[in-house]
Parts: sequence; structure tokens; C-alpha cells
Amino acid sequence: MRSLSHCRPNSIGMVICFAVSTRASGHIRPKTAAVILGSAATSGTPIAVPRPRLREVLAYRRLGFGLREVAELVGDPSTDAVAHLRRLRGLLLERRDRADAMVAAIDKELEARAKGLKVTPEEQLEMLGARLYDAIGGAYTATRRTEPRIAAQIWDALGDAQTVLNVGAGTGSYEPADRDVTAVEPSAVMRGQRPAGSAPCVAAAAESLPFEDHSFDVAMAVSTVHHWGDPIAGLREMRRVARRVVVLTFDTDEPGWQDRFWLTRDYLPEFAAVLAEFPSLAGMADAIGARAEPVPIPWDCADGLFEAYWRRPGAYLEDHVRRAMSVWTRVGPEAEQRAVRSLSVDLDSGQWAERNSDLADLDAADLGLRLLIA
Repeated sequence: MRSLSHCRPNSIGMVICFAVSTRASGHIRPKTAAVILGSAATSGTPIAVPRPRLREVLAYRRLGFGLREVAELVGDPSTDAVAHLRRLRGLLLERRDRADAMVAAIDKELEARAKGLKVTPEEQLEMLGARLYDAIGGAYTATRRTEPRIAAQIWDALGDAQTVLNVGAGTGSYEPADRDVTAVEPSAVMRGQRPAGSAPCVAAAAESLPFEDHSFDVAMAVSTVHHWGDPIAGLREMRRVARRVVVLTFDTDEPGWQDRFWLTRDYLPEFAAVLAEFPSLAGMADAIGARAEPVPIPWDCADGLFEAYWRRPGAYLEDHVRRAMSVWTRVGPEAEQRAVRSLSVDLDSGQWAERNSDLADLDAADLGLRLLIA
């Protein structure tokens, strides 16, 4: 490969260099391009990408993927050009579907207002809530996946259960491969993204499970209870259909819980309002007779849940990362944009690093995730 001194940034800020691999008739034929990780001012090891794949590089960037993620996606030797095109097409369709869902919710509110009807904040959330999970679900496959260390804790809690009901199953993360799993998922978007060969999935809601009493050894629910219309009713349904219940949820009982995580403490105080009506951890535990144990979040957590990037703050600046987190949709675009701007400024100035220097040496953090085991 020739010197990279002639590198130039393209229109979306990525550094692209053409590498000379052959000469023909006295002309230089660029056959590959090197994508430099980071910015033009940051040195890094170039990753060679076939020139025809540059379209994919640019497309992933326009969808909001970070440079390192683009390099990993395009450089994946197990994924050919056709697979990339299908993935890109799916991502674009998901973005369109999310936009359509949001427009439909807005149209419904405009219609109500045109009739002179007063729309309360609760009703606004309800209008959007019917489509919320479908709207955010489209982004899940990009950043939401099973985190092995969290999975190990969940699967250990399942004990010797052989038949498992996964309630609010989404795309199937955390479903144990060595058990007989039945999934329940109300969102068509999420059901449609379940991989081939995954457990059979029933279209149903947690509050009304279509199964007889004690049909399963265990019922599990992972990071989904906050999406349910009636969490306590859903938990009691799980208890009814299974002999054991395992639920990964969030603890809002601790005084000052909002300050556990720097993102909600310093940039997104609106998060507290999102969970204002969420049942207490004690209340959920009492409903199913459960004990609670903390679930630490690893610093390099593979599952892009809301708290996953506590030691990687730059990830929250990436649009596609935020789109897979329901919190951002619930707080609204004004709060989201303000938080992202403030975080970006603090990262550039070094204030975030100074304020959170104690996190640098932590391998995991307790940010309120709890496992209920009954």
C-alpha cells in the first residue's frame, strides 16, 4: 500500500485513502480503500476495504454508525455484499417505519386538538405508547444483543428448568439455547426480527398470557417490564403460568437513585419522570414473592441498553445507539438534543473525564439493574 499522506476527508467526515494495487497502460487503478479509524487528526491502523464496498461504508455512516462500528461491519469476512445490501435495506425500512409510527401518533393528537379536545401529557404518552415499542424496535438488531456476563447470571437463576417462557421476548436476546423456550412478544416489528431457528413466538401481552396455570418450569422477562401497561398484572400472570419467575428490571426504591448514573444526573434529569409511574422494586418483588439481587453492568457491555456505555460516553452521541433505547423517545427530542449537545461539549472540553475520573478503573458498575427471582 502506498503512503497515506494523500488521505482526504469525504463529505461526512470519514477519512478515505485510495491504495494503489495495480498499474495498467500507465494509469493507476485504485482497487482498495483504507478506512482510518477515528478522525483525520487521530492516527490509527488503516483497514483495507474493497473499493466496491465504499458504498456500504458511506451508507452505514449516513445511518449514524460510528467509524469503528462501520469498520467492523464492512470488514466482517463472514458477510458478503448481498448480505450487506439486505442489512442496509432492512435498516432503511426500519427507519421509515419508525417515522411513519411517529407521524401517525402526531396525526392522532392533531385530530383530537382540532376537535377541541384537551390532550393531557399522560394521553400524549399513551398515544405514542401504542407504537413506541414498534418504533424503537427497528433499531434493536444494530446494538442490542446478549451480554454473556449478564446472561450467565440470568441463566443461573433459571436453575434446572427445562421449559421456559420468555415474556416480552423481543428479538430473542438472553433466551437459553439448551432449554425448551416459548417466546411471547406483542410487537410485530420485534417478532419480525427474530432470527431463523429461534424459539416459537406467540403474539400476546404480558398482562394476558394465553397459557394454562403452571404450564412452564420458569417464566423469564428481560428489560421489558417498563414497557408493560400494567407491570404488576404482568408479573402475576408470569407467576400463574410458571413455577418459577426470573425478571431483569430496574430499582427506583433507593433514595437519589437518579444520581447513580452520570447521564441522568448531569444531562438527562427527565429520566426520573419516565419512571415516575413505574412500580417500586419492593412492590414488584412482593407481587411474585421474589428476592432481588444486583446485576453489575460490565464496562464493555455488548448489550446496548440505556446504561451500557457508562464508561464509553461517546457512544451516546451516536444516533443509532440512542434509537435502540426507549428512554430517548419518551423524554422527547428537545431533552434528547440538549443532553447530547451538553455531553458533546463536556467530552471535548475534558469536563466529563474530570467529573467521572473514578470510573476509569472500574470493570463493572451497579447502576440499578436488579434480578428478581421467585
